Amino acid sequence: MNILVTGAAGFIGMYLSKRLMDEGQQVIGVDNINDYYETQLKKDRLALLEEYDQFSFYKVDLADRNSFNQIFKDNKIDIVINLAAQAGVRYSIENPHAYVDSNLVGFVNVLEACRHYDVKHLIYASSSSVYGANQKMPFATTDEVNHPVSLYAATKKSNELMAHTYSHLYNIPTTGLRFFTVYGPMGRPDMAYFSFTKKIVAGETIQVFNNGEMMRDFTYIDDIVDGIVRLLDHPPKGNPDFDRENPTPNESYAPYKVYNIGNNQPVKLMDFIQTLEKHLGIEAKKEYLPMQPGDVKATYADIDELSRDTGFKPTTTIDEGLGKFVAWYKDYYNVT
Repeated sequence: MNILVTGAAGFIGMYLSKRLMDEGQQVIGVDNINDYYETQLKKDRLALLEEYDQFSFYKVDLADRNSFNQIFKDNKIDIVINLAAQAGVRYSIENPHAYVDSNLVGFVNVLEACRHYDVKHLIYASSSSVYGANQKMPFATTDEVNHPVSLYAATKKSNELMAHTYSHLYNIPTTGLRFFTVYGPMGRPDMAYFSFTKKIVAGETIQVFNNGEMMRDFTYIDDIVDGIVRLLDHPPKGNPDFDRENPTPNESYAPYKVYNIGNNQPVKLMDFIQTLEKHLGIEAKKEYLPMQPGDVKATYADIDELSRDTGFKPTTTIDEGLGKFVAWYKDYYNVT
């Protein structure tokens, strides 16, 4: 198959593209290599992909409709995996227009391309952030998600709504994945585990929000990629028994589906920090602060549906995953 991966120079995009090519697929990568975080890391990820003969790359912004459509004119694309997005909860408070351009305008362009070029399956990144002010744990895809607490979350919820519309109107199979705190080697420097490591190594103080009373469903990158790959040949067909009088938000009469993809084992932030300290061999200097605007106290994924439909089962412990990250970090940044 020819598989288009947007955000191919991103964290998840690089690992996914590599896995697909290891399994013999052709991958067409798209990324705008923006400077939200250090571009050298994105270029280094891209260099790993360019070692494969099955890889072709377009430096294109999804919001550039004409350039994006040209990719579909030049290539017969079977499946689209849309991972490109402006990420980050806190950044959305400072730069809201970046989220509109990438996550809304860009996503419409993805949907339109899938419509006009006969794409067999669209898999796209949503986020655990859509659960917003919900407090029932674990978060389930059958829960309503109508109370986002950040613009980032609102754009991801919007993606799910837009995808359903195209599934309804044009019979495009769409699968949304609500990612839960993905981590691992070559990850995003704006994520807590990465910035904590950088500061601990430099002897700087780390900021621990909500006085450390946070929990996250940290999910190792290899487990995430395994879940995505398992969905490639599981395009949703629509539920003929869908109850329109009592609709559930995670499926439809249309070929539309939303899954959680997480570790199903939330970790206390302070336990996470202690594990990081253990692998670094350094005790962190900590400053305890109140909750930040747009943040949530806990995330916890109910992954029963994804497990039932694909056999997905995450296997990487936080100790194993952070150990691999720290080993990579020391090598990449020449930390002795």
